[in-house]
Amino acid sequence: MTTAVSDPATVHYQVRNRVAIITIERPEAMNAVNGAVSTGIGTALSSADADPEVRAVVLTGSGRAFCSGADLKALSRGEDIMAAGHPEWGFAGWVQHRVTVPTIAAVNGFALGGGTELVLAADLAVADPAATFGLPEVRRGLIAAAGGAIRLPRQLPYKVAMELALTGASIDAETARDLGLINRVCEPGAVLKAAVELAERIAANAPLAVAETKRVIQETAALGSSWDEESWRISDQAMRRVVRSEDFAEGTAAFAAKRQPQWRGR
Repeated sequence: MTTAVSDPATVHYQVRNRVAIITIERPEAMNAVNGAVSTGIGTALSSADADPEVRAVVLTGSGRAFCSGADLKALSRGEDIMAAGHPEWGFAGWVQHRVTVPTIAAVNGFALGGGTELVLAADLAVADPAATFGLPEVRRGLIAAAGGAIRLPRQLPYKVAMELALTGASIDAETARDLGLINRVCEPGAVLKAAVELAERIAANAPLAVAETKRVIQETAALGSSWDEESWRISDQAMRRVVRSEDFAEGTAAFAAKRQPQWRGR
């Protein structure tokens, strides 16, 4: 089943086979983020997270760019580029937008500055061989304030992150994969297909278990040692929620009966 809501001037949203696909539709502006884009992405992400039929979200761009960052022309005109009514969602309605559903960046091309920050905010990322990444803000007298300076050293080795952030250098897709910034590089022109296939693999699993797994990983990531008592408290609470769920009962019953489980997300 496919459902779609379209605003071709800014952002296209489509749900297909339990996967929501959000596409930035400003190829003439290298998919730069203005207020309409932030509102469109943020609204689509909220819709996906509230939809029980959506099990994963893919974010991509149209044309040859994934996202070139903030729309500097809009900023020069004094325009607000944040999502209307939702500044708490952060840049592009994405980088501070907390959702339980897993998110995947399908990086189809140029992704410097704010584009890389969208990738850093995603749970997973797949890239076209032509994709480029980097945080060039220091070359323009700025800092990577949409999460780049925070997330880069959490996802890359510290000194590698420092070099990229302080020099403003860019890297190609294969280097990004080797450093762990993205999960994989796909065949040319096949990034959306590869990202959707990854999303469908996630969507085949128990939705509550997936959501709780994401929660535990995110909430314990900054706590330090795996022996930290708070880490175990978070994990134990998540496990209690999962084992009381209908999906846990269905999963064990399906395993015993050697059939495919029918997940209900509760």
